[in-house]
Amino acid sequence: MKKLFGLTGKTGAGKSTVSAYLKSEGAYIIDGDIVAREILVDNPDLLKSLADAFGEDILENGALNRKRLAEKAFKTPESTFLLNSIMHPAINEKIHSEANEAFKCYDAVIVDAAAIIESGFADACEKLIVVTAPEEIRKERIIKRDGISEKDAMIRINGQKNDNFYLSRADYVIRNYEPFVLENELEQLINDIF
Repeated sequence: MKKLFGLTGKTGAGKSTVSAYLKSEGAYIIDGDIVAREILVDNPDLLKSLADAFGEDILENGALNRKRLAEKAFKTPESTFLLNSIMHPAINEKIHSEANEAFKCYDAVIVDAAAIIESGFADACEKLIVVTAPEEIRKERIIKRDGISEKDAMIRINGQKNDNFYLSRADYVIRNYEPFVLENELEQLINDIF
């Protein structure tokens, strides 16, 4: 039986860790960040929509300056909403296409996407997996992962919904901050997926 799962959580929660584990167990992973980058390549209409919304200075020689876009797009909840309204339809279309292709060879497809609920794609998933971690741990991970300042990390953290937004939709909650707990929860998740 083919199963489509969503994987989400706040930035820095450790979705990539969970995603890597699920991949090692035989699931096909669709990374929403990779899809978002791919759809911007050779897509002048999408780049124009972003430039119209956030300013021409997000483009350099016709290519997107992702850091500059992030600075503008994650500044307020309204600007994040605007970014998502432009990007989500194109991302969802590409994810659906990739999932349909993956199901030819895999029984379980996991869509790893930070905004899977906001985009509406969670509704297409059989179950939703939410990864959590305390804010302080997430902040440290973001600073290390993205090489940004604490201030910029907090802008990204504050640009997201509260914990209840994610947890109220979760079929599975994976706590990614205590190794023993993480291992047990991942083991249970694998038993349910396969």
